[in-house]
Amino acid sequence: MGFDQTYTRIAKIYDIAVKVLPIWKTWLKRVLPHIRGRRVLEVSFGTGYLMTHYADRFDVYGIELNARMFSVAMKNLRHVRLSANLQQGTVEDLPYEDGIFDTVVNTMAFSGYPDGTKAMAEMRRVLTSGGRLVLIDINYPADRNWVGTRLTRCWQLAGDIIRDMHQMLTAHGFDYEDIEIGGFGSVHMYICHRN
Repeated sequence: MGFDQTYTRIAKIYDIAVKVLPIWKTWLKRVLPHIRGRRVLEVSFGTGYLMTHYADRFDVYGIELNARMFSVAMKNLRHVRLSANLQQGTVEDLPYEDGIFDTVVNTMAFSGYPDGTKAMAEMRRVLTSGGRLVLIDINYPADRNWVGTRLTRCWQLAGDIIRDMHQMLTAHGFDYEDIEIGGFGSVHMYICHRN
């Protein structure tokens, strides 16, 4: 609930920041080359910035908990004359059938989920056999460098939950690649394939 209330207050500022800050855009756009298949689900799409860069090429679905972020995303999609099948809801109870998405995208949200195990199980459940989860989030740098470690701890102090992603992904039957894409190794992209 805490994150939901925060995002309600900052939705418009968040939308501007994502569009203006080059580092944030660079991180998010790293997802684009890894989207595969016909049908894509973006979980916790925020204000829809990333979706506006691929919704013209796929059958796109999205789920977002926060009503204000959802509303801004709808406006952003309309502004660029794109559409997607968007719903309000929670990652812990995705309103989709098993195995219907070729790719699931989740950026800068997983560490905010109170029940990471349930969220991961749901994202895996809706993926096709051999489907792909592309996840970007905060974690400790592999080399534990001072700056990246401090940045990760700052995210924790802000309320994010830093998880053992190796354990989480392997426990849910994913083969994956972990690529550090920014923040002195504190921003990771996980390209995960469902077994």
